[in-house]
Amino acid sequence: MKTILIIEDETSIQNIIKAFLEDAGYLAVLAKDGMEGFSKFHECRPDLILLDLLLPKIDGLTLCKMIRKESQVPIIMLTALDDDRSQINGFDALADDYITKPFSMPLVVRRIEAVFRRFDQPASRNTVIRYKSLCLDTDGYEVTVNSRKASLTAREFDILKLLLENQGKVFSRENLLDRIWGYDYFGSENIVNTHIKNIRRKLGVDYIETIRGVGYKIDKEH
Repeated sequence: MKTILIIEDETSIQNIIKAFLEDAGYLAVLAKDGMEGFSKFHECRPDLILLDLLLPKIDGLTLCKMIRKESQVPIIMLTALDDDRSQINGFDALADDYITKPFSMPLVVRRIEAVFRRFDQPASRNTVIRYKSLCLDTDGYEVTVNSRKASLTAREFDILKLLLENQGKVFSRENLLDRIWGYDYFGSENIVNTHIKNIRRKLGVDYIETIRGVGYKIDKEH
């Protein structure tokens, strides 16, 4: 049974999430603030963390960065902050997903399942993909550019991996949502643009080409 740590300061929301997760077959552990959440993270070593951003004692963004220094455990942020800057900050802190309040609990459960599917996939035979100055290690979940490590979120990593494995193929925003998010996404397709911008910025090289009005691709290396 997988353990999910819920770090949320509103008791009513805690209880709703806990009930749905237990019905879905997960073990739910609760924490009411950032400090308790960090302590519970060490105690129970969860398989996934649901993390509110607006927490007492230690805010969610800071806590996410603290956890990332020790672990690559999947982190899904739950927050009322739905502006682009807040979401970008969340992904920059290496969160794996970002869900805004109010949210549908069945959808939260589906997103959790989608994150677990990505992390539970067996490694492919070809664990290293090289493209020009870029090296993507699918086994070690690591990306380097000119031997410099680029810290990508799991979703950014999966987007880059998909484009590299299909050089020359154009993926529309809808294609990327279907292939990477792995569930029916009801938000704006602009979230794909945000991820592409983050990948380009973190890599420091612009290997991803925008096909205006169509989508994105990485050209075949000649």
